[in-house]
Amino acid sequence: MRIPKSKIEAGFTLIEIAIVLVIIGLLLGAVQKGQELINSGKAKAVMADFRNTATMLSAFQDRFRAVPGDDAQAANHLAGATTAASASGQTPGNGNIEGLWSSTSASDESVILWQHLRLANLAPGDTTAPASVSDLNSWLPRNQEGGRIGVQSTPLISNWSGRQFICQDNISGRIAQQVDSNMDDGAPSTGSIRFGAMNGNNLSPTSVANGASSSVSGSFNESSSYVVCMSF
Repeated sequence: MRIPKSKIEAGFTLIEIAIVLVIIGLLLGAVQKGQELINSGKAKAVMADFRNTATMLSAFQDRFRAVPGDDAQAANHLAGATTAASASGQTPGNGNIEGLWSSTSASDESVILWQHLRLANLAPGDTTAPASVSDLNSWLPRNQEGGRIGVQSTPLISNWSGRQFICQDNISGRIAQQVDSNMDDGAPSTGSIRFGAMNGNNLSPTSVANGASSSVSGSFNESSSYVVCMSF
């Protein structure tokens, strides 16, 4: 029996199928590699924000022998600088950055410090006095993910040593773990880099699969957002 020519030509040959599969594999590999490069870039940006902020704080202290935000002589050091002298419950000149890293109170030293750093040309941004800013949230510094960057002197975890603590929020679990692994020990509850969720004014490190965390606020999830803090 003779098979019609149209039926013989129907469908794909094994070679054609193999070629299609190879192309699909290459495309998937390119997408995966591209995502890895994006994540790596985000992690580097977060690490740069930590290092740059620490450098700015140290540079201010070296120049003025005072801590930004806490500088009792800020108005004499920098034209137009705000001092925290009238801030309730705060003591300018005691060497501590008072107020929470995430504060949006214009009178807190943790907010005023950004004006001091900007006036000293150590940080980019608007040098307007915080109390005069109409939208303080947009005036405050942000990381690449749109999260807040802030500094405070009070440890966010008991017995965590350090003079100052720099924090960033809205950081995905994947990026947080990469930052911790590159800059510290990879464990969210030990070392100079720690990450987790805020529990009131304290940081509660997340738990990870290897059980490295001893204080937990829930299981680690790469897609969840965390607060990442660094002591120095």
